[in-house]
Amino acid sequence: MKKNPRKLSLALLVAGTLLTLEASALDLLQAYRDALQNDSQLASARAAREASVEKQVQGRAGLLPSAALSGEIKENELAFSGFPSRRFSSNQYQVQLKQPLYNLSNLAQYEAGKLQSAAGNVQFEQAKNELALRVAQAYFDLLAAQDSVDFLRAQKAAISEQLESAKRNFEVGTATITDTHEAQARFDLTEAQEIAAQNDLEVRRYALAQIIGKLPPALSGLRQQVRIAPPEPAAPEQWVKQAEADNLAVVGQTLAVQIAGRSVTVSRAGHYPTVDAVASYSSSESFNPVFGGQFTQKATAIGVQVALPLFSGYSTTSRVREALSLEDKARADLDTARRNAALSARSAFLGLQSGLSQVRALEAAEASSKLALEANQLGYDVGVRINIDVLNAQQQLYSTRRDLAKARYDALLAGLKLRAAVGSLSEAELAELNALLEAR
Repeated sequence: MKKNPRKLSLALLVAGTLLTLEASALDLLQAYRDALQNDSQLASARAAREASVEKQVQGRAGLLPSAALSGEIKENELAFSGFPSRRFSSNQYQVQLKQPLYNLSNLAQYEAGKLQSAAGNVQFEQAKNELALRVAQAYFDLLAAQDSVDFLRAQKAAISEQLESAKRNFEVGTATITDTHEAQARFDLTEAQEIAAQNDLEVRRYALAQIIGKLPPALSGLRQQVRIAPPEPAAPEQWVKQAEADNLAVVGQTLAVQIAGRSVTVSRAGHYPTVDAVASYSSSESFNPVFGGQFTQKATAIGVQVALPLFSGYSTTSRVREALSLEDKARADLDTARRNAALSARSAFLGLQSGLSQVRALEAAEASSKLALEANQLGYDVGVRINIDVLNAQQQLYSTRRDLAKARYDALLAGLKLRAAVGSLSEAELAELNALLEAR
């Protein structure tokens, strides 16, 4: 039998399109990598880190030699009483070199610059952690929204079959019109819920697009019967202890305390002398009013310059008190950061444990709901159950499946939050979670 070339071409086109869609499914790891390139909040953090690197360069400059060149050119007019005025030009320039030998303020600023540079790197890593959590949250929110739409469509299809069955039974006289009305009402309600779910799906899609910089295609979803690993170690106190030490906010605030300590040293340096090695060379050319004519003067100097502050209107003492107060503030903020890290770790740990318990309970509920639906359907067929019993069983089954999918997403997010709380969230953890996904 001869094949129609147009039908063959259409079939190949449809098959190629389906393969392309499957290949282009976006997974969590790729979404994170897209966000690394396109997220505006991370771009801001990256620029801030690059700016903080310059603090170390600026601090080091105070310990290195400095050179300055100055010069001037003047047109002069000299006049004596009873004599005509004389006009002449003069010029001079000077080169000065200075090498700090002892400057406590500059040394403290150099140490503070190194700490500020390190703090910038920590803040950038913290921003990357927050980005990973935002991507995962938006990704699983979109999956949950898609699941809601899918479950409602499946529920609507099941209700539609039940509605047709009720109509047929009414026509042959084995059921009342009430069964038809109940099924129609449930069908209309489900259709309205589907419209709302579809709208929520679009909102979630654009929320993810805002982070990754493009509208996401089809997403990879969780594999069937996926098993989520419990936290290891299983004791929450171990996670809390690690969070108090390694949480990135704690690390950053620890550096802030050290920077505040350097600021105290900088302020106290206002009471200390400074010692610099200086060398200069100057040359000037001007008019000699006594002997007449132009003359040139050159001078070279090299030595040590010492400056000792005596009194500055109590400003130095005031700056020291200010720096000490800011250091106390930084220590209090560090204590707050540790407490917040401990709370975050404990909350994420309990959230993960609770999520795993909910998953197990809902898996059992799904199996029970499926059996209940089959029993009600059989009872309806033999006349011992009414239509509303079947509709309620259908709704319970699909609601349980939706809640089960959401519980799995929440448990996975809790695991990521736990890793972030202890400062160990990285692309490797996302890759492990990404292995649980498959293209739909």
